[in-house]
Amino acid sequence: MKKSFTNESLGEFLRARRERLTPEEVGLPSYGRRRTLGLRREEVAQLAHISTSWYTSLEQGRVVNPSEQVLDGLSEGLRLSMDERRHLHMLASQTDLEKDEMDQEVSTGLERTVFAPEPNPAFILGRSWDLLMWNKAAEVVFRLPVFSKEMQQRPNWLRRFLTDPSLQMNNLDWEEKARVMIARFRADYVYCQHDPRFKELIEEFMQISELFRSCWLRHDVQVITDCHKRWSDSLIGEMEFEHVTLQQPNYPTLKIMIYIASSSTAEHLKSLL
Repeated sequence: MKKSFTNESLGEFLRARRERLTPEEVGLPSYGRRRTLGLRREEVAQLAHISTSWYTSLEQGRVVNPSEQVLDGLSEGLRLSMDERRHLHMLASQTDLEKDEMDQEVSTGLERTVFAPEPNPAFILGRSWDLLMWNKAAEVVFRLPVFSKEMQQRPNWLRRFLTDPSLQMNNLDWEEKARVMIARFRADYVYCQHDPRFKELIEEFMQISELFRSCWLRHDVQVITDCHKRWSDSLIGEMEFEHVTLQQPNYPTLKIMIYIASSSTAEHLKSLL
């Protein structure tokens, strides 16, 4: 039997999705001026084919057990993307990793995977986006400190992107990229809502970054996907990569990030290593 739970994160996500829509966008009539943003609760309930009281209970984080059918109906009614649908289902299931999965250790195989692809930058992100391991090419391309297993303090990937002035200078579309990264960070939060480290980072970023604060409250989510990347660095010059993300089924928050350099970029990086 399903265990009941109180889920404030689910309610916050539903409210954020509701407030971004207008009646016209979902095919509903709009009567007069509205005092609040977005759809009304009764309108979402109508679209999802559930009662208003049931939907209100969901949004207020009260003790409820939404079925797959209800979640699918809400996904349709709120016009959720595939990433958002997946996020909704995971929030409803109260997915959270166990303590032994929080203390992730990098296996010998993963270590060799990171150091094998020189001159292609590669690194491993842990559950709270702390860098666990990185190769020499990553040090050069991303201006990371020299990696050592004895390091006490290791860089956090999102903190670095939000606070390093050189990254804003080298990325003309820095704000757009930062919004995407925050949406991906939010998507990972579903795995570790009870992780003190993750919560500490959220509080820190809310204090130091106005952009993070505004994006976090929007509850936008996006899953990391493979993509083509090209940017210019003031010290290195033009660079071009195919970005590939590898994940292990048992550790979904541990990500192996590999940047496969184009032939010209690879040759240039070889001269710098």
